[in-house]
Amino acid sequence: MEIHKVVIPAAGWGTRFLPQTKAMPKEMLPIVDKPVIQYVVEEAVASGIKDIVIITGWHKRAIEDHFDRSLELEKHLKSQGKEKELAEIKKIAHSANFIYIRQKGEVYGNAIPILAAQPAIGNEPFAVMWGDEFFKANPPRLSQMLDVYKKYNGMVVSAVRIKQKNNLSRYGIIDVEPVEKNIFKIKKIVEKPAPEDAPSNLAALGAYILLPEIFDVIKKLKPGRGGEIWLVDAINELIKKGFPVYACEIEKGKYYDTGNKLEYLKTVTEFALSHPDTSKEFKKYLKSLNL
Repeated sequence: MEIHKVVIPAAGWGTRFLPQTKAMPKEMLPIVDKPVIQYVVEEAVASGIKDIVIITGWHKRAIEDHFDRSLELEKHLKSQGKEKELAEIKKIAHSANFIYIRQKGEVYGNAIPILAAQPAIGNEPFAVMWGDEFFKANPPRLSQMLDVYKKYNGMVVSAVRIKQKNNLSRYGIIDVEPVEKNIFKIKKIVEKPAPEDAPSNLAALGAYILLPEIFDVIKKLKPGRGGEIWLVDAINELIKKGFPVYACEIEKGKYYDTGNKLEYLKTVTEFALSHPDTSKEFKKYLKSLNL
């Protein structure tokens, strides 16, 4: 079956960015002049998917407002002759079909927002991309994954090589067997292993193509690490049941983790250095610093 929907979990508290995220969702943190989650949505749209299911919470109204039309703002921009800005904000609202589901319940873990999306997904395969990290790739990461899904008819996980061995314990590391070039069949995903125990240096990062069977597996999962319900555990259960899962090592791209302070600052700096409105003066400013 074709993939028609992308689920973007965006219901977390963003505690690593407090107090900034007390009133503003971490997914709305700006990368120069666009929030993180807009890059995620743009990747989905560039990959041919227009139905975006965003899992939110009561404190995430800013996300819904961002992807909605603002008639007063549009009127103001038009009266000021700011046609470029007007076109930009209109494009955001019309870029995709947005469905919002509020995550409820007292159970935590990154599999819970996936389960919350079930009413919007039904019995279809679907994609998942986290709302606080993104890829800059050509072709888009999700497009590369969709090609793997169509060719091998299995679930797909996006993968990135972790070059520094001591960083392996930060990620879910994949135990794989090669299939072709940048495609691997997954035997198991090991969540945050000690570097010496890691089965490879391929990390599962940021995006998944999943089958609807994942919902029943999540419902039956018992809390794992930290007393939470983890998507990795659900994927491993499906592998045990014989469902094929593939890792797609993303080509011609770079992963941006904006979920922690240091990586967020690195991302903002890199994008500011390439942004037409800021690159020249920002580069000059950085050179002037006594570092």
